[in-house]
Amino acid sequence: MSEENSKVYDVVVVGSGPAGWTSAVYTARAGLEPVVLAGTLEAGGALMNTTEVENFPGFPEGVMGPDLMEKMQAQAEHFGADVRYEDATELDLAGDIKKVTTEEGTYLAKSVILALGSEYKKLGLKEEKAYSGKGVSYCATCDGFFFKDKEIVVVGGGDSAATEALFLARFGTTVHVIHRRDELRASKIMADRLLANEKVQMHWNSRVVDLAGEGKLESVTLEDTVTGEHTELPASGLFVAIGHEPRSAVVSAQVNVDESGYIVTDEPSTATNVPGVFACGDVVDHHYRQAITAAGSGCKAALDAQAYLEALED
Repeated sequence: MSEENSKVYDVVVVGSGPAGWTSAVYTARAGLEPVVLAGTLEAGGALMNTTEVENFPGFPEGVMGPDLMEKMQAQAEHFGADVRYEDATELDLAGDIKKVTTEEGTYLAKSVILALGSEYKKLGLKEEKAYSGKGVSYCATCDGFFFKDKEIVVVGGGDSAATEALFLARFGTTVHVIHRRDELRASKIMADRLLANEKVQMHWNSRVVDLAGEGKLESVTLEDTVTGEHTELPASGLFVAIGHEPRSAVVSAQVNVDESGYIVTDEPSTATNVPGVFACGDVVDHHYRQAITAAGSGCKAALDAQAYLEALED
C-alpha cells in the first residue's frame, strides 16, 4: 500500500503473538475482516524466541513457540484475517476514524486492537550496547549455539532465566546464573530443574556491574549485593533474562499507561481511555505474562471491539 487508503476497516490489529492472533481469529470469525499489522521482524511476538512451550493446553508433549504462533496465524488467515508484515510507526487514535500509519501507507479503522507486546529489559550498563551481538544476548534460542564449550553467564532468577540457563547448558561448559537475591523467583518445577543441572553454577546475592573484553565479551564483573565485594568471572556469553518492558511508546501519548509503561484498561474489559481502542497481551499484563492469558485477553479485546462496532450501528 503506497499511499493512504480511503477504505475504512472495521478493525485493525496492531501486533501479533498470542494476543494479536487470537483477536484476529475472533474478529475474523465475526466477519469483521481484520487487518493484522504483524510487524516486519517481530511477527509472532516473544514466543518466536522460545523453545518448547509445555503449559499451553492441548499439547501434552509440548509445542515449539514458533510452531504455536504459525498455527495461530494460519487459523486467523483461514477465517479471513488480512495479515500485513508492517510496523505501525504512528497512530492517530482520536475521533471516530482511527489512523494507523506504517512505512507502506495509512490504514483507516473504526476500531483498533493494540497487541504491541513487550521487549527485553536491558541491564543498563554503559558497555551493554557495544557488546550486543559480541557476547551479550537476550535470546538463548537465537544465539546459544554460538557458545558451544564456552563459559556462559545468565542474569535473572525467574522462569525465563531458568529456561534460558537450561537451554544454554546444552552448549556451554558452565552456565553461571547470577541472581541478586538468595532464592529463585522461578516456579518450583523450573527452579528444581535448574538447581539439579550439573552444568549450572548459582551465584546468589550478585549482580553484574561491568563487562570487559577486546572486541568481544571476555569477562564480567560481579558485585556481592550484601558485602559489596567485586569479583571477575571469565565468560564468552552473557544472556540477560530479567524481564520485559511493554512496547507502548508509540501510543503512550494517547492512551493511559501506568508508571511502568503498561497500557491501562477499564477492567474487566480491554477498553482503553480512548473510545474504540482496545489493548491486550503483554503490553497490558505485567502480572501473569503467560501465552494462555495473552490469548485470553486477545479474545476479550476482539469481543469488546465487536460490541463497540455493533453499538455504533444502533
